[in-house]
Amino acid sequence: MTILAAATLAVVLTGCVNPDGSQNNTGTGAIIGGTLGALTGAAIGGPRNGGGGALIGAAVGALAGGLIGNSADREQEARLKAMAPQTYERIDQGAPLSLADVKALAKAGISEEVIISQIKNSRTVFHLTSADIIDLRDSGVTDKVVNYMINTPSTVGVTAETTGGTTTFIPQPPPPAPVETVVVAPAPDYVWIGGEWVWNGGWYWVGGHWSYPPYPNAVWVGGRAWHDDHGWHNARGHWH
Repeated sequence: MTILAAATLAVVLTGCVNPDGSQNNTGTGAIIGGTLGALTGAAIGGPRNGGGGALIGAAVGALAGGLIGNSADREQEARLKAMAPQTYERIDQGAPLSLADVKALAKAGISEEVIISQIKNSRTVFHLTSADIIDLRDSGVTDKVVNYMINTPSTVGVTAETTGGTTTFIPQPPPPAPVETVVVAPAPDYVWIGGEWVWNGGWYWVGGHWSYPPYPNAVWVGGRAWHDDHGWHNARGHWH
């Protein structure tokens, strides 16, 4: 009984997740229902028939818990579809998300882990201004999601050829860097990431932006391009 009670508490605290990182209410409900059913069945069965009672209770509890959890999943999906049908359609198609989409997800009660997962899966790159950051926070988007969005130019937008300083041969030099204006930091401890040219089958300019360090004592190493006997090379900026 004590072990089952501990298992129930662990499930309540952790729950089940889907492959995309979203909360799996169906699985969590089934496990919680099954565990609670087993506890009830064992109590009813008594010392002699506790084992059989626990098995019956677990089966019934798992079924009921699964139905309840599945209803929660469907309710969340239905709420997003009703409140923001265009956002729902873009997510269904895997299309890039807009600021309005992120705010709609937060308003619909979607968890921050799921929102980040959708941004990552759609490979959306945001270039947030200070006004954008304030607007997102005022709209109920959590700091964790906002910080992830701020870092998308150096995370989501990175290609395999240039991640972490890996280089590739390039036939022509990058264009001259445009003049950038450093805007006011959105909050303390943010680091200004200077704009840079990035090679991805062609030169693309990634504008400067404020970014929050992904871990303590992280230092930003700016990207660079150089030439040798093989041609031009490009190394993306990265956190070190």
